[in-house]
Amino acid sequence: MMKFLNKLTLTILLISLFSGIGLAQKNDVSPLFSEKDPMQIRLNFSIKEMKKEKDDTVYFPSYIHYVNPTGTWDSLKIDMRARGNFRRTKCFFPPIRIKIKKKDAEGTIFEGNKNLKLVVPCQTVSAHNDLVLKEYLCYKLFEPVTPYIFETRLANLTLVDESGKNPKTYEVKSFWIEDDDVVAKRHGGKIAKGSQILPQRMQPLAATRQDFFAFMIANTDWSSMVQHNIKVMQMENKDYIPLAYDFDMSGLVNANYATTSEVLPISNVRQRLYRGFCYSEEMLEQVRAEYIALEPEIMGMVDNLDIGLNPKEIPDFKKYLGEFFTILKNDRLFKDQILSKCR
Repeated sequence: MMKFLNKLTLTILLISLFSGIGLAQKNDVSPLFSEKDPMQIRLNFSIKEMKKEKDDTVYFPSYIHYVNPTGTWDSLKIDMRARGNFRRTKCFFPPIRIKIKKKDAEGTIFEGNKNLKLVVPCQTVSAHNDLVLKEYLCYKLFEPVTPYIFETRLANLTLVDESGKNPKTYEVKSFWIEDDDVVAKRHGGKIAKGSQILPQRMQPLAATRQDFFAFMIANTDWSSMVQHNIKVMQMENKDYIPLAYDFDMSGLVNANYATTSEVLPISNVRQRLYRGFCYSEEMLEQVRAEYIALEPEIMGMVDNLDIGLNPKEIPDFKKYLGEFFTILKNDRLFKDQILSKCR
């Protein structure tokens, strides 16, 4: 194993220089994501009405109230709807998509974002706040791996449900996911829409890094070809780059509502299954070395990110991540679980 690592040390350094591993481009990050402290926000709407509307083109007009950078409360006109078919039917709180008109966002912390996702808990019980924080941590763990990520930001959300005669107020954890088009613009590309994209057309290095990340967190709820929980960015040189999001069905988060597809040979989300494409054995070995080199940083983030996660959750979180690195460092396990499983 040490011979394997030493052989690829120089390769990793060269990859870092030319591909940008761990050097996410931070220029053109919008004001909303420039600050990392959790926001204070409030939303008033009818959960019942929002979940009942199945047409994704229908948005509900509303306002978001938020504490601005000066420390005072402000408000902004928005349109919002529920998103995600599974959680819309299985959860009390639906995930939220928010649209903001450019002229309304100008001069506010939301300037530069026209479409935002707001991730909220599934249920009202406090344990589901930890699920939100664990999913947020998944996004942070992806940042050292690739520059092609969605910026995120935690928010303490006061949600006032106006479904009944007497509104009910819930205090929950949430986080923002930035606008798809903002990510594409930052990298000089555009979001590819309305077409199936075969794995062979993906930029191999970016795709393999994403495939390993999905295996690391045990996420099988994605498809780059049909763009399910993956946005695909087309670069000026015609490369296609995957942008992964929505990790709540992963084994690392281990949500009590998470399920696996019936077509997959696994029975629960804690079972890892490599679903990446077989670009080449050399590419898989290269990305293997990258992740091994990043292990201290990735594991350290679990301890060093003070996001309010229940301390009791951390040992299991780290143990599960550690099992991924054990696979990478063992030639037999790597062959059995990754090399022989790629598609």
